[in-house]
Amino acid sequence: MISGYSAILNTRRLAVAPLDLKPRLLALIEREIERTTSENPGHIMAKMNSLADPDIIEALYKASRAGVIIQLNVRGICMLVPGVPGMSEYISVVSIIDRYLEHTRIFWFSNGGSDELYLSSADWMPRNLDRRVELMFPILQENIKKNICEILRLYFQDNTKAHYLMPDGIWKRRTPSKNEKKIRCQEVLHNKEKKRKELYEKNPEREFIIRRL
Repeated sequence: MISGYSAILNTRRLAVAPLDLKPRLLALIEREIERTTSENPGHIMAKMNSLADPDIIEALYKASRAGVIIQLNVRGICMLVPGVPGMSEYISVVSIIDRYLEHTRIFWFSNGGSDELYLSSADWMPRNLDRRVELMFPILQENIKKNICEILRLYFQDNTKAHYLMPDGIWKRRTPSKNEKKIRCQEVLHNKEKKRKELYEKNPEREFIIRRL
């Protein structure tokens, strides 16, 4: 497919750039708009390195105007302006810079209660969505999906290394209030992995199971 010596194949689960990844993302955002009500607003959470694609940004503005709650964790470049009344008041953008350099892209859509979770190689930028070969795929196994969602939510709870983008373009660091527990996202994940490793070394899993889908 990349070289041109094979026909472009339709895929049921995979979204592939530059063919249909951006159209799929735009359709997922539009679906949140369609399923949003005042009693049950749509909800999007996304984690990426950079956000600069004009079509995606405009779709997110449209979703915000429709009442969709949008939480974005953007580590670097962000050309979206959050918190502007009448345009992006339901959008928040947080950046977390800490010890580890991260590259995960996680996209979650509430989908009216039947939530969907995706992992991807692509940032929401024209070069990734229009000019590179990139993939996005859904997480279908429920225990893995639950674990990744918990990790994603943790990024919006950080009150130690988190900076929030203001409507005027200034990044404001979040600090815990007097009686609030300090949460440092990378530290929490590091400690969980350290504990998991220690438990595994004490009781290594030796069962090998072949799974066929």
